[in-house]
Amino acid sequence: MVNDALVIFSGGQDSAICLYWAKKNFSNVQALTFDYGQRHHVEIECAVKICRDLKVPQKIVSLDMLAQLNSNALTDSNVEVKHDGGFHELPSTFVPGRNALFLTLAASFAVPRGMQNLVMGVCQTDYSGYPDCRQDFISSMEKSLGLALDTSLKVHTPLMHLTKAETFALAVELSCLEIVISDTNTCYKGERKVLHAWGYGCAECPACLLRKKGFEEYQKGCAS
Repeated sequence: MVNDALVIFSGGQDSAICLYWAKKNFSNVQALTFDYGQRHHVEIECAVKICRDLKVPQKIVSLDMLAQLNSNALTDSNVEVKHDGGFHELPSTFVPGRNALFLTLAASFAVPRGMQNLVMGVCQTDYSGYPDCRQDFISSMEKSLGLALDTSLKVHTPLMHLTKAETFALAVELSCLEIVISDTNTCYKGERKVLHAWGYGCAECPACLLRKKGFEEYQKGCAS
């Protein structure tokens, strides 16, 4: 249906905000979560809880083969999480081809069910430099998948041009800030022992540092 949407939902901060955004903008929303052999399943557990609480239908798809294709810190616990050392000296957490595969499979799931809207939480403003988070890539995939499936497919990226601080502000606007802080996970180590002002995490990995920095900037903006 024209007003139906499928959210690619990891259980992280950005995809959770996108899920709430989709709930506001579409009459019927479903979620698609990929289990691609991550070094921990905390994020997936968060995704399951949020979908259950929101009563959003969720499909979890196994993609274990991603871990067999290349070595990176997200799918291989023996690879150190760091800001470089990965493909093209990107952060070691970059998974080559991941978002292209996610979008292809999401379209394969959505279009036969009458859904022409995909929602994804990629961002090219405050991000780790991943090439598959850029607007050029998303626009290219949107066009290619539309041609492949002979349909008017739209890939929505509500966070594409927002800073991390602005994503926290959007969470407030969507009335989901408390959920984002307490029920999502972006920590590469899956740390859930300490609840910081910005959420759970180790406070040391690149994802935690970006989230912490964004929240502090959001707070400063509120105070000014």
